[in-house]
Amino acid sequence: MLNIVLLEPEIPANTGNIGRTCFATGTRLHLIEPLGFSLSEKALKRAGMDYWKDLEVFVYDDYEDFLRKNPGAKIYFATTKAPNIYSEAHFEPDCYIMFGKESAGIPEKILVENQETCIRIPMNENIRSLNLSNSAAIVLYEALRQNDFAGMELTGHLRGYDWK
Repeated sequence: MLNIVLLEPEIPANTGNIGRTCFATGTRLHLIEPLGFSLSEKALKRAGMDYWKDLEVFVYDDYEDFLRKNPGAKIYFATTKAPNIYSEAHFEPDCYIMFGKESAGIPEKILVENQETCIRIPMNENIRSLNLSNSAAIVLYEALRQNDFAGMELTGHLRGYDWK
């Protein structure tokens, strides 16, 4: 099962949207404190809709607590500073994809220690970054594609229409 990790997320709507995407894809969500909001916040639940209560969520005191509780985890670090494009990574079916907080990303100390697994989404030079929930969806769906969308519904259900 794939894992999305949010390091110190600040905006509840982004986390709620990512939670909804995780629920839709059977992905675990890991939140590393401090959070910029309460997990009971209305905006978080509104963005996550009624799926939030069924989502598999883990909360950690800090980055070191996350590492301690997930020994040997293969972690990909999404950052605008990486030389490697996300679509060139080979995502294992149980890997972790980490995103940093909206205002600052993942601390450079962590990135420097993990350069070989830092990935980025290409974008033009006139923008700092994409929205966090969009970035998480882009990379997660590439990881799912590489793993043949394991466990996901692959057929449509349009009633009364023959697709032939």
